[in-house]
Amino acid sequence: MRHLYVPLAKNRCMFGVRLSEIPLPVAGRDRESLIDWIIETFNLVRRRKDTSIHQLSMSPIHRILRDYLFAHPEIGVNSNQLAEDFALTPAAIHHHMNRLMRAGLVTYSKGQGWRKYFLRGGSISTAMSYFCMQARHVMKQRMEEMKEFWTKPEYEHEILFSGETMAFITIQLAEWQPLKEEYSKFSQFAEDLGLLGERPGKEIMANSTSEYLLRELFAQRTISLDEVAEGIDRAKSQRILERFRQTGLVERVPRIDRLTTAIWSAVTTQFQRRGEEWLRKKGGFQRLEVSDEMLESIKEGKLNPELTDSFLESMTVERRMLFLNLLGGSLANGYRLCGSANENVERKMSDHLERILRRIQRVGDMLEKDNSNSTTQ
Repeated sequence: MRHLYVPLAKNRCMFGVRLSEIPLPVAGRDRESLIDWIIETFNLVRRRKDTSIHQLSMSPIHRILRDYLFAHPEIGVNSNQLAEDFALTPAAIHHHMNRLMRAGLVTYSKGQGWRKYFLRGGSISTAMSYFCMQARHVMKQRMEEMKEFWTKPEYEHEILFSGETMAFITIQLAEWQPLKEEYSKFSQFAEDLGLLGERPGKEIMANSTSEYLLRELFAQRTISLDEVAEGIDRAKSQRILERFRQTGLVERVPRIDRLTTAIWSAVTTQFQRRGEEWLRKKGGFQRLEVSDEMLESIKEGKLNPELTDSFLESMTVERRMLFLNLLGGSLANGYRLCGSANENVERKMSDHLERILRRIQRVGDMLEKDNSNSTTQ
C-alpha cells in the first residue's frame, strides 16, 4: 500500500478536531449543501437546536470556505481581505481560522502584519487526505496510550449480547501534549477524547463523577445505575454514561448476569397477579416447554433464583430473554467499554473513525470535481 507523505506545516496548531457522524446529503448535493455538511461534520460552528440550514449557510465560516479557501485553494486568502470583506475583527478571524488549522486543513504564511491562509496541499482533496491520515495517526497513538488505564476486574459479568452503540457518534481527537495544570494524566486523556464534554469544568478533577465512572469501566466492569457508589447522583451518572456512549468508546448492554433473577421476579409476580393458567398459556410455560416442576415450586412458595436457574439450565440465553419478555418482565441495562481488551476497543474506534473519514474524503472529491467543472465552463 502506497502511503502519502504528510509534510509538517511550518505554522500549525496542535491537532484537535471534533467529528460528528452525519449522513451525506441525499436530496441535494450541490456545493452549498456539501459545504454545510463539512461545517457540521467538523463542528466548525456551534449550532443551536433552532439554527436552520439557511442560517448555517450565512455564517462567516461558510462564506470563507465557499468564496475563498474552496474556490481558490491554490491561492488562499489573507486576513486583511477577510477583515474588509466580512467586517470581522482580527480576533473573530483568528477564531474561525483556528478551528480549520487545528483540524490540519489550513495553514498560513506571514506577511507584513497579516497572515495568508491556504488549504494544505493546494487542493481540497489533498487537504482532506492530509487530515484523514493525521486523524488515523492520532487515533492510533491515543489508543496505544489507553493501555495503561486498564486494571484487572474485581469480578466479571457474563455479557454475551453485543452492545448497543449510538446510531451516529461524535469522535473527538487531540494529539498528545504535556500535562496541563490541575489535570491528571487520566483526566487529560479523557478530555482529549471528548469524554468530559465540550466544557469539562470540575469534571477534570480526580474526584469527579466522570473519572469515577471511567475508572470503573477500565476495570472491565459493566456498570448499572443501581451500582454506582453511595453519594454519586444517578441522574448525573446516566447523563455522563450516555455522553461516554456518544463517543463510541462505551456501549449499552443488557445485564445478562441478572437474567435469572429477573425471570424469577417476573414469574413470582405474574403468579400472584394472574395465576397458574395465565403462566401456562400466555406466560411462556407451554410455548417454551418450561418444566412443570417450576410451577409446583411456585405454588409451594419454594422458588428462588437458584432453583429458577436449575429449571432453565438447558435453555439458551436467547430463549430465556424471550421467556422474560412473555412474562412481561424487563432486564436492566448496563454500560461497558466497547471491547474486552485494548485491541478490541482500538479496532471498534478505528472502524467508527473510518466511516466518517470515507465520507469526508468523498465530499472533498465532490467539491474538487465541482471546482474543475466550474473552471471548464
